[in-house]
Amino acid sequence: MTTQREPLLTPVAVEDLRPTQITVGMREVALKRQMIRSQSAGKTRVFLGTHMVPVVLGPKKRNYVTDHHHLAHALLEEGIRDVLVTVISDLSGLDNKDAFFVVLDNRGWMHPFDEKGRRRRYDAIPKTMAELADDPYRSMAGELRRQGGFAKDTTPFSEFLWADFLRRRIDRNGVAKNFDKAMKDALTLAKGKDADYLPGWCGPTSD
Repeated sequence: MTTQREPLLTPVAVEDLRPTQITVGMREVALKRQMIRSQSAGKTRVFLGTHMVPVVLGPKKRNYVTDHHHLAHALLEEGIRDVLVTVISDLSGLDNKDAFFVVLDNRGWMHPFDEKGRRRRYDAIPKTMAELADDPYRSMAGELRRQGGFAKDTTPFSEFLWADFLRRRIDRNGVAKNFDKAMKDALTLAKGKDADYLPGWCGPTSD
């Protein structure tokens, strides 16, 4: 097993990328798709050249995505066939998939939680980007960060931690019926002391 951080010289088919999570925020995917549609093919190529998808090589040399699931899903939906990847670790020597997933889990390279925030078995993780389920609270977390509710943080899957925080406090039906109102509630909650344990919290302090 080796660890590396270098882009592959050849692109990888988006449809062959393997997720390491169960859900995405489909509202976030839609925003990515809108961005792709609004710019020229040349600008998209430049963008993709600077936003390579990080992957871990797993059994059978398959590419398991550790970040940018929303982008990968959007590329698939928009019919963009290939994407450059950055190999952050080569674990292809692990022939046993369960052992491989245990390593991913312990290194913080996977998030096996469903759209209700429940931890699931490794085999619940989809085999393709097209099969990812929608978690509206993940969309809320993405919008919350854009609105300054919390700062971008290097903690793995930090947006999912915020999504889980919101899931426990904002009614799901309310999110579906009035996303903007739910976001106002989310911004208020994000600045409160109950959220101060979360990565990127930027609420008021007494310092």
